[in-house]
Amino acid sequence: MREATSQAESWPKVVLTGAQMLFVAFGALVLVPLLTGLDPSVALFTAGAGTLIFHAVTKQSVPVFLASSFAFIAPIQGSVASFGVPATMGGLMASGLVYVAISQAVRLKGTAWLHRLLPAVVVGPVIMVIGLALAPVAVSMATGETSDNIGYGPAIFLSMTSLLVTLLLAVFGRGLLRLVPIMGGIVTGYCLALLMGLVDFTPVREAAWFSVPSFTAPSFHWAAILFMIPVAIAPTVEHIGDMVAIGSVTRKNYLEKPGLHRTLLGDGLATSVAALFGGPPNTTYSEVTGAVTLTRAFNPKYMIVAAIFAIVLAFVSKLGALLQTIPGPVMGGIMTLLFGSIAVVGMNTLVRAGQSLTAPRNLVVVSLILVFGIGGMQFGSGQFTLQGVSLAALVGIALNWLLPKAQEGE
Repeated sequence: MREATSQAESWPKVVLTGAQMLFVAFGALVLVPLLTGLDPSVALFTAGAGTLIFHAVTKQSVPVFLASSFAFIAPIQGSVASFGVPATMGGLMASGLVYVAISQAVRLKGTAWLHRLLPAVVVGPVIMVIGLALAPVAVSMATGETSDNIGYGPAIFLSMTSLLVTLLLAVFGRGLLRLVPIMGGIVTGYCLALLMGLVDFTPVREAAWFSVPSFTAPSFHWAAILFMIPVAIAPTVEHIGDMVAIGSVTRKNYLEKPGLHRTLLGDGLATSVAALFGGPPNTTYSEVTGAVTLTRAFNPKYMIVAAIFAIVLAFVSKLGALLQTIPGPVMGGIMTLLFGSIAVVGMNTLVRAGQSLTAPRNLVVVSLILVFGIGGMQFGSGQFTLQGVSLAALVGIALNWLLPKAQEGE
């Protein structure tokens, strides 16, 4: 039945929904290269290419979009300063191969051990952290803290109006309008920003119409490779959480089909290919998972369309520059809803498990995952700091492994 429904979908619907997914990912996608000194156009190209590779490996079965990973920001900055961009790309290629190695280990040993390693009492709060740990970023964007030329008053007006339109379209929209609530919120906010004189078109005027992104070939140095490889371990745990999160939304077990070994392999190859062209590592995007939750757009074709748009956008400099003129508060208002919706998915995972959260063992596991992940706890220093979702996930796994199981009737 679902296949028939998918085949009946019109191309305008597929194209519009796919474009919306790119809109959702765009801000974070280009932020990573801007923070690390890499080329945003290259990041667009490698995000699109990486997403296509992922869907080729997973046989178009998981509705996810891959783009720039935040987990690698500090390591990339440190590596670029110490070894330069080409050597950093070589290290990132090696990190991608770590994913590939882990995927093969999963393929050989199966996924039964994952259910013991990652029960709902661990996965649920980790998914919540994936959304809520990003909440301050959304609020900062919505209140204008990240915008130099927009004050608090105009920023709140833009962000809350964009959010309101998105909510109205998602809840009360009919037909095509219900499929594009996020795009509706962005367009409304952008038009208001134009009327308020808050859109700066200088980047558009200065950009050429078409240009080839500044691709950078990797070089391989042991110091850079050994520096970058350990960073890949923690994002692997995040990947599992993301797969469970999108599976909770679509009611499918992607750890079984297409299999965690395939999703990890797709993620690893996408990261290595991104480094081959000089782009940041790829990861499954929580923002897009939130958009899928809100729009119920479960067809992986939407993500393939988003990937093609990203690749084209990488060569159309004017269009890329135009997208970068979208004011931060507009995106911030919508992000508050998307990140919150991911937290709800995690909460639903806990509720469906039916376990008592006040039982001492569960209380300890859930509490520490949430506080460590959302509160900003970190272990280590310098470039090898463990914090955020990665730390929360590893703490949850360790506690679940070490604490004695609750007895029947407790």
